[in-house]
Amino acid sequence: MIDRRSFLLLGASPVASALAQPPSGPPPVAAPASPFADPDFGFTARLALGGSYYGAADPGKLLAILARIKPGDFDSAWLAYHEAGAESRMLAEQAMSKRHNISAREAYLWAASYHTAALRLVDGTKNPERALSCWEEYAACWSAAARLFDPPVERVEIPYQDTALTGWFFRADRSRRRKPLIILNNGADGLEKSMYVSGGAGALARGYNCLVFNGPGQGDSLWVRKLYFRPDWEKVITPVVDAMLRHSEVDPKRIALLGVSMGGYWAPRALAFERRIAAGVADPGVWDVSEPWLRKVPQFLLDLVREGKRSQFDQIVESAPKDPRAEATGRMRLRPFGLKSYFDVFRDVQQYKLEEVASRIACPMLITDPEGEDFFPGQAQKLYDALRCPKKLIRFTHEQGAGYHCEAGAPGLRDYYIYNWLAETLA
Repeated sequence: MIDRRSFLLLGASPVASALAQPPSGPPPVAAPASPFADPDFGFTARLALGGSYYGAADPGKLLAILARIKPGDFDSAWLAYHEAGAESRMLAEQAMSKRHNISAREAYLWAASYHTAALRLVDGTKNPERALSCWEEYAACWSAAARLFDPPVERVEIPYQDTALTGWFFRADRSRRRKPLIILNNGADGLEKSMYVSGGAGALARGYNCLVFNGPGQGDSLWVRKLYFRPDWEKVITPVVDAMLRHSEVDPKRIALLGVSMGGYWAPRALAFERRIAAGVADPGVWDVSEPWLRKVPQFLLDLVREGKRSQFDQIVESAPKDPRAEATGRMRLRPFGLKSYFDVFRDVQQYKLEEVASRIACPMLITDPEGEDFFPGQAQKLYDALRCPKKLIRFTHEQGAGYHCEAGAPGLRDYYIYNWLAETLA
């Protein structure tokens, strides 16, 4: 029987569940009572709770949200987060009406965080078509919060092919003096608020300027511009660097690129070609994006993909029983690729590998390797071993509270190690 849970991590689970044998033996155990024990709800909760470290949520409110979630019930989870987002947005607007700008900014950040969580879960609900409106609610709250930072976050248009990418330029202060720049590269499903928590706030606290941007398949690049993931990420980062070097307060010799989640592939890939960046971070290190998609797929199905036999592949998948949760995960994971077929994504994702380019990276690299890595286990070490540049590997542990993907529950400790290394490297 094919292990469905391994596919659940990156969205290939509909194929796995379609080929799995029907359950037999004793009745299944009851669904876990704690949202943290559920693979979808738990990761979402860790992200939200970790964000409270930098003011992107209120811990007490999060505990109240989690208390409302019924085991295995996406609709109850979506509603709890969504209503918290609407409530926080109302608080923000009330504060704005009385010019309480700091209170408004904080409440808009809470709202953005809760709407982010709702967006992560909406595909599993009875009305997944709400995904676009859920993102729009998030985007309105994020934009409102950005305007209330001091100094305000500047929304920038980054020329890209025949269109543009949206960036958010955070300045450490109003001096306009030249400072190092941290470019924050998001992953497969994060949003701007996620990168503020996963590097932006830590950069500002240490006097760095930083840029959050939406690459193809991310944020408004996906939802509005209909741009989708690509493996050759240097074609994205080079225009980003070009655009930021037009800002006089950016020190061209002290630019760092920090990739989070699937950005742990994209950042090293770009650094193999873009030489103007002085240091890189992959959190975590990602060697082969296709591995978690394909590791449990039967060889005969992969052979059908390799041989281009789409109709046979689709017939096998479509004729088997479906798993509603796995199908929801599939919708979420395939969307930023711009694909609807597992036949297509299984071919496409095999381009996302660093084996042929990792040795070309010249700048110093920091690779993180969290204990219990959910999505890319063992890959950080593979990337580290392949690098020929100055390099460092940092392992995070459960004992530190920093286990699991991207150390989601411990952004403070994560930034402690990453920014200490960057300070020494960029010096």
